[in-house]
Parts: sequence; structure tokens; C-alpha cells
Amino acid sequence: MTSAKKSHIDLEQRLLLTGMGSFDWDLDSGELDLDSSALVLLDLLPDEFDGVAGYLEGRVPPEEAVRISYAVTEAVTTGIDLYGLYFRVRHRDGSTHLCHARGRILRDEENRAVRAVGVVRAAANDATELAATDPREERRQGIALMVQGTTEALSRAVTVDDVVAVLSGASGLDRFAADGLVLGLVDGEDLKLIALVGQTMQALDELKLHQVDEKLPLAEAVLTRQPRFVGSLPDLGSRFTRLGPYIEHMELDSAAFLPLVAQDRAIGGLALFYRGRKEFTDADRNLCIGLSGIVAQSLQRAMLFDEERDLAKSLQATMLPRDIPAVTDSEVAVRYHAAWGGREVGGDFYDVITLPRGRIGVVVGDVQGHDTHAAAIMGQLRIALRAFAGEGHPPATVLSRTSRFLAELDTERFATCTYAQFDPATGIVRAVRAGHLPPLVRHVNGRVGVPRVRGGLPLGLATEFGMEDYPEVRLDLVPGETLVLCTDGLVEDAGLDLDTGMQNLAEVLAAGPEGAEDLADHLSRALWERWGSSDDVALLVLRRLPDPGTLQEPRIHRYVHQADPEGLADARAALREHLASWGLGAVADDVEVAAGELLVNALVHTDGGAILTLEVLTGPPRRVRLWVKDRSSTRPRRGSPVETATSGRGLLLVEAVTTRWGVEPRGEGKAVWCEFAVPEE
Repeated sequence: MTSAKKSHIDLEQRLLLTGMGSFDWDLDSGELDLDSSALVLLDLLPDEFDGVAGYLEGRVPPEEAVRISYAVTEAVTTGIDLYGLYFRVRHRDGSTHLCHARGRILRDEENRAVRAVGVVRAAANDATELAATDPREERRQGIALMVQGTTEALSRAVTVDDVVAVLSGASGLDRFAADGLVLGLVDGEDLKLIALVGQTMQALDELKLHQVDEKLPLAEAVLTRQPRFVGSLPDLGSRFTRLGPYIEHMELDSAAFLPLVAQDRAIGGLALFYRGRKEFTDADRNLCIGLSGIVAQSLQRAMLFDEERDLAKSLQATMLPRDIPAVTDSEVAVRYHAAWGGREVGGDFYDVITLPRGRIGVVVGDVQGHDTHAAAIMGQLRIALRAFAGEGHPPATVLSRTSRFLAELDTERFATCTYAQFDPATGIVRAVRAGHLPPLVRHVNGRVGVPRVRGGLPLGLATEFGMEDYPEVRLDLVPGETLVLCTDGLVEDAGLDLDTGMQNLAEVLAAGPEGAEDLADHLSRALWERWGSSDDVALLVLRRLPDPGTLQEPRIHRYVHQADPEGLADARAALREHLASWGLGAVADDVEVAAGELLVNALVHTDGGAILTLEVLTGPPRRVRLWVKDRSSTRPRRGSPVETATSGRGLLLVEAVTTRWGVEPRGEGKAVWCEFAVPEE
């Protein structure tokens, strides 16, 4: 007995046979993808659906759209991501059918909800659910869900922009069961339209700013503080002639013009437009008025917050330096971001100070507290520190005197800071810190290091405990490297420890752009905004400009840290890579051998790292010169090792592979150099 060969049935056919369809809803754009089975369930022909959720209004009644929107919004906000609900569908013959949808929220790498996918099925046999969806009860539930959803969404809105985002987002119109929405705010004697939501609302773009008078219905509602409900929008053109030319382009049937009143003051107006609606029942009017009250309260709270925050930012700005001095062969970028905390002012500060002998001082600090007193102390402290630094004192002395100044003020506040003196000519940085975050350095190869700046007690406390010593650490910033100072608002969050925050900062810094201004913006976007802006941030980026030489005489610089086990290998690889790119690969082996020996000598026999410089000299004859600078003034000696010795041959190797070599004193250290003759082609 032979069995019949099975015919192939694809997934859509299987879903159709079981009375099910699938959907894919883009929550950002509102685009909705329905398979053929879902279209059958909704009684839609393929050419009747334009792929936008709003086009389902002919099949899904407004109260049902609200239920769907609320279910999706709840899944998004709670993080459960799974949802299911029953809803009614109206077919083209006027009959009503019950359906059930089961969906899941999909999120992107930043945990932001971007899509809702799932299946929808016919639920005509679900008797229990049918009994529970009595039209009158369902309408009451729809109204309750509409009010609840709008209230919850606006409760999370902090600024006016947040309120606008709630009203203009993917679910904004669904919350009001409307087809268009216009939001305006009173600005002096004008009504400024700040949100136009809906496919045809852009027709009103020319009316974004107009006087609060009786020439337009929304302005009239604001002026009289009385709502206006219009069952026939075209008839409105005869009363408001200025609106008449726009009504035809809007292609809508009715509207509600609602004043936004808060604390007995009209602060704006809300207009809701509908397609297919011809009248407003008492329940509809009460619902619209209730929703406008919710929006008015949210807007008033947001406007007050924006005003307080602007005041705080202005006050803080007056206490920070207006201008940053230009630095030779370097870039400096500073940023201050106020916390999203209303009128509260923080004590975070930065400064760039011109010093004697062409040097500059850079500082970032934070006064304890988050109020006007902290801001006042910050202003005095910054001026005192600037004065002590400008006198030319070493960094440790600057902080000890500043600590004494703070201790003598009539305050119990303390402060933390990191201060550094930078010499653009040599790249030498002398850093000290008082209970503050250490600086970060991004090297030329993109790797980020956190120098060990031991530091001392916070300013003020150090004087009270008689411990005003601030150990100074020398850093060497080679051309192309970047120094970053910041306050803890950039790295700390309620759910993170400080070490994790510093690691995040190092990763973001490593991946950031080269320029100081672009890098400061990058760090702000990636970190301060990510944490929710709950704390002030002062940020300073100091970049020593690259020194590439010229096309004929190119040059590179690298700093090799004493405690960096990978730095030596990276430096040697960089030498070989650049020599090959310059067409000088013939001397790469000799240069790499000499560099390895000189770097090892510097790292082993001195107290710090080494600066490596490779440059091409056009001659004649054409040569390659290698420099290794360190902090020791002791001249290297060429040894005479016996046959069994395991060391002492370094300079012998250098002498063997180079044309000539020598030693030069350099400030507080020395530079060992050697040259290599480039073979003629």
C-alpha cells in the first residue's frame, strides 16, 4: 500500500488553516506588517492596507485601538514584554467579530523597545471573553484605560520636550483615540504650536505662531477658557475664515478645541481631530475635558521644571570661567552639565589657568553638596585656587594653600579636585589630587591608562587633620595623546560601583574621536546622558596636537609606561608599521632591535617610563633617527660582558646596528639617540 505524497504547505497557509495570522509592528515609525492570514481576519484586501497602524481605524474601533495601545505600552514599560488581549473587529458588512492577539516586545542593544511581533486569531468561540466584553462595559473600560494610559505616560514626563514626546510618539494619537493632534503654548501674547501630530496636520505649519485672539478656534478656546466641540469641521471655515483654506487639506470631519488651564491660568491649548465622527456625546465631551486637564497639569509641571533648570544653569554659568585660554600646540575642551534637578545648583567646576613660562594649570573639582551654598563655596574656591596657581607655586603647594583657604571659610563643606600643570613645550604634566578621581590618558594607539596619582585628603579636611601633603606625579604627554579630567557624575550611577564606572569611561574614551571638542561631546552623550543626568558633571579634555613632521620628514611619538607590559611590544610594532608605510622597511629590523634595547634600559634602570620618537631626516644622506627619552640624568655605559654574562650587551647591539649614536641632556632627564643610514634605491 502506497501513501500519497505530502503536499507542501507554507507557514502562512498553516496559519490561515488554523484561523491565525501574524503581525510585525515597528513602534518607532508606526509601520505595521500583516501577513495574508491577518488581513483575512481583519476583512482587508491587500490593496486596502497601506502598512501603517493608523489605517486599521476602519476595522478596529477607537476604543479597541486604545485597549491595544495600552496593552503594548504596559508591556514596554514593565519590561515583561509579553502581552495578550481580546479586541473587536468590525467587518465591511457591519458585523462585529472577536479576535485575540498574542505578542512580544523586541528591544535593541540599548534595551529600547523597537518592535512588537506576534500572532492574531479569531476568537468567536471564546464565550467567556465574549460575555465580558459587553459594549457598554467595554466602552467604560476603554475610557478608563485611555485616562489611565495617558496619566501614566505623562507622569514620567519631566520637561516640556518630554510631554511633547508622549503626545507625538507612536502611541500618542491612540491614547486620545484621535486622528490628529495640535498642542500650543501661550508665549506672551502669542500661541506657539509646539506639536502637530497626524498625517495631515502639517497643513497647519504656517500657523505655528499666531496671536491669542478669536480668529482661530484653538486661540479662541485659550482666550475664553471654554472648550469648543465641532461636529462638522468644514462648517467651521465660515466662522474662522483664516482656518478655512487649511480645512480641505486636513481631510478630517470633526474636532475638539480645548483650553489647557492650570492654577486658574490658561497656559495653552489642545486640539483633537477625528475622521468619521459626526457628534460628541456628553461622555465624549467629559473625556476630552478630563484629558486636557491631565495634559495641562503635566505641562505646568514641566514648564516650571524647565524654568528652574534654566535658572540653575545660568547661575552656574556665571561662576565658571567665560573664556578658555589658547594653549600652544594643544586643544582644550571643557563641559559643564547641570543635573536634571530643577533649581538645585551643584558645586562642580573646571578651570584653565595661564601660568608663568608658557605653562597652564588645569583643574576639575567638586564641592560637597548640591545647593546654592555649594555653588557659592565653589565660586570662592575656584578664584582662590586660580590665584595660588597664578603665583607660580608647584601643584602640591597650590592644593595645600587652597585647602587652608577652604578651612578658614565659615562653612563645614569640603571639596575634592584634581589639579595639573602642563608644559606644552615638553608635554610634561605634574598632577596632584585631593580625594578626587584620577586623570585618564588616551595614548596615540588608542589605549587608555589611569595613572597612579596617590593623592591626599579632600580640601578642607586635609587642613583640619593636619595632613596637607599632596604627592605629585609626573606624566609625559606625547604629541597626539589626550588627558581627561572629570567629576564623579560622569562615572557614577546608583547601580554601578566606581571601578565599573571608570572602566566604562576608559572604554568610551578609547572609542571616541580625536579632536578635543568632539571627544568632550562624545563622552557627554555616551555617559552623562546614559546615567539619566542625575548629577552635575564638570569635564576637561586636554589634547596635545599630533606632530607628524612633514611629508618629506615624517615623525611619530610614543610613550611607553613602566608598568605597561604591552607597551614595549606596541611601540616596536608601531615602528615597523610606520617605516613600512614610509617606504623604509629596509631598516625596520635594525631600528626595532635598537629601540628594544634602549627602551628596556630606560624602563629597567630609571624611575619612570620612556618617550620614543622616530623621525626621517632627508639629508643628504637620508637617515632615520631614533630617540628614547627618560627621566634619569645618569648616562648609559657601554659594558664589556664576559662570554657567560646574561646582560650588558644592549649598547653593543645598538652600536652594531646603527650608523652612530649618542646621549644628550634634556631638562630633568636625558635622550639617547641613534641614526640609521637609508640604503639608496
